[in-house]
Amino acid sequence: MIKPTAAPVPPRKGDPEITAEVVADHGLSPDEYERVQQIMGRTPTYTELGVFSAMWSEHCGYKNSKRLLRLLPTKAPWVIQGPGENAGVIDVGEGFALAFKIESHNHPSAVEPYQGAATGVGGILRDIFTMGARPVAVLDSLRFGDLDTGRVRYLFGGVVSGVGDYGNCVGIPNIGGEVQFDRGYEGNPIVNAMCLGLMKHEDLITASASGDGSPLMAVGARTGRDGIHGATFASEELSEDSDESSRPQVQVGDPFTEKLLLEASLELIASGAISGIQDMGAAGITSSGSEMAGRGGSGIEMEMTDVPIREEGMTPYEILLSESQERMLVVAKPGREDEVRQILEKWELEAAVIGRVTNDGMFRVLEEGQVVADIPALPLTEGCPTYEREGIESEEIVALRTMDLTEHLIPEGDLTKSFLLLLGSPNVASKQWIYHQYDTTVRTATAVRPGGDSGVIRIRGTRRAVAATTDCNGRFVYLEPRTGAMAAVAEAARNLVCVGALPTAITNNLNFGNPLKAHIYYQLREAVLGMRDACGAFETPVTGGNVSLFNETDGKAIYPTPVIGMVGVIDDVSKITRHAFQNAGDDIVLLGSNTGEFGGSEYLYVTAGLVAGQPPSVDLDGERALQQAVLKMNHEEVLNSAHDCSEGGLASALAECALGDGDAPFGVDVELDEDLRPVISLFGESQGRILVSASPDKTEQVLSLAARYEVPAMKIGTVTDADAGFSVKVRGGSVAASTADISEAYFTAIPKIMDAPAGSEA
Repeated sequence: MIKPTAAPVPPRKGDPEITAEVVADHGLSPDEYERVQQIMGRTPTYTELGVFSAMWSEHCGYKNSKRLLRLLPTKAPWVIQGPGENAGVIDVGEGFALAFKIESHNHPSAVEPYQGAATGVGGILRDIFTMGARPVAVLDSLRFGDLDTGRVRYLFGGVVSGVGDYGNCVGIPNIGGEVQFDRGYEGNPIVNAMCLGLMKHEDLITASASGDGSPLMAVGARTGRDGIHGATFASEELSEDSDESSRPQVQVGDPFTEKLLLEASLELIASGAISGIQDMGAAGITSSGSEMAGRGGSGIEMEMTDVPIREEGMTPYEILLSESQERMLVVAKPGREDEVRQILEKWELEAAVIGRVTNDGMFRVLEEGQVVADIPALPLTEGCPTYEREGIESEEIVALRTMDLTEHLIPEGDLTKSFLLLLGSPNVASKQWIYHQYDTTVRTATAVRPGGDSGVIRIRGTRRAVAATTDCNGRFVYLEPRTGAMAAVAEAARNLVCVGALPTAITNNLNFGNPLKAHIYYQLREAVLGMRDACGAFETPVTGGNVSLFNETDGKAIYPTPVIGMVGVIDDVSKITRHAFQNAGDDIVLLGSNTGEFGGSEYLYVTAGLVAGQPPSVDLDGERALQQAVLKMNHEEVLNSAHDCSEGGLASALAECALGDGDAPFGVDVELDEDLRPVISLFGESQGRILVSASPDKTEQVLSLAARYEVPAMKIGTVTDADAGFSVKVRGGSVAASTADISEAYFTAIPKIMDAPAGSEA
């Protein structure tokens, strides 16, 4: 192929002159703009500057994270498609493949929570079905400030409604997720959406443009002015006035069009009439066109007046950078354009030829036949400058981590009041208020619904299933990034094995502040290294994901939050283990040990308002042994329940197991002999622990299997009838409450807050 060169392009009438201020407004540094000029061999046009601005943004170009992401393990025999495509794909047996991905919509959700969250779900669905997979489930990972202000309640309610309404309308079950409330997310909510899709291996299609002369077609909805420069907006900090000034950059979704586009796209792929397809997501036609050209080693030429638009007078700049939803760019096979149109018409959608694939390596844009942009395609995707910055830990965080917490560990005796306060914290309390707004069983393949450790979807026609979870404790990562990131991967793996799934692969969403600040870059680097170590230890490669940086408002960053979306495979759905206790009289066994750290715990936050101390350590070898032991117990069917110990510690985990979904609660009678302060025994959040229950005749087998894998295990108590209440005794302390009291605290906490009168303080 001839080396592409940028031909002279005259300025377009009406376009602004390129000045230093205009360049800065496009988010390019002086050095980056100089690099653009070197690539072009001339001053870029306004349209060309817009294209570079979008493709070289953090959101599209990963310029502050790409070097770090290369450290993550991405390969395994079961990985069919790793990073670089719309979604990762793994083999899940019997000819089936699972496509899965997680994406963020943080900035839009901070400005317009309903549409920001809704279009986040729409975008992740498109990433899955453009791979040829039918979406079968979604999950979400959400973060908000404390629910004691009307502003945060507005954001929380809007996001949950947006996630639920979009997924419900398209008809995709929501099978799980997580949410955390903390002042660390006061200015910037985190909204991450994950999707799973199933297909046969032979249905896989990739997003590349090849075949000189092959027609490029825009399919789906028309292009409007919503979301222009959304990628750049997602790559900068927010401010107090962002709500109004940034609202036009938030896309507006239509889930009914999405459903039609989903079916049309899968039919297109099955027809063989197209050779490539990609969602017009971040940066719209610009990213989809340049990325498809880059993957195919080709060029593209597009005529902007042929793009179906819904607003008069749109310029090439606006058309290229619009992020209007429910749109795809497809490469049709020559001569089969009418077939593409017919399929789209069947689903009441449009399809228009807007250009062609070329062999000159250029990203060329025309307006009424006149060239308005002529850029070498490869530098748009491969030429984005990447940076490795200096990372220095904040002295403030070092001081928090080494803070003396002794005074907060003194309480002894009856700790029931503290326990009920903890159980009623929105971070520990039931999330039914959220997932009861979601359709969790549509398509009738859901085997485990939200509320447990992992969601599970059956693979029709087989006995197999896939499980998925999202996990991260931002407080742990804030206090010690590498350990906190390892803990996120470890907790995700524990949640999968609790339902009987073998942890297989992950997708991640790295939510951080401004990486140009040394202490933020330190957090990002250390978190990636922790993730690398844990993924390597557990053989769970990273198949893709998303990076969301600049999550700051007026200079205040969120907690570093590297969310882990992990998937696992279940060979036999009949062996799924539930998190809730099943029978009175069953023995309760604790697997793993309390390592005694108390930093970053929910108890500290609820009782003292503190995020401080040494967060829990992570023993990767011990975690791997625990996973293997629990999977073996599941395979031999000796467990009646299994549940990970996490937020709120052992006491909260016992309550969650006893209460289940609230329909048939149990009591517990537990006595734990640990040489630790009672607050740590009851409420410490040490990693590597799983609560299991078993019939008394199976308890010895459970203990024997644990010993085989060198996993600490002890019988700590018995499941009782609900009338017997909730009793947990430790050295120097105890909790004793009626089942009604713990049920009241657990199930009504979030509804009471969200039902408070508008404008009131909760």
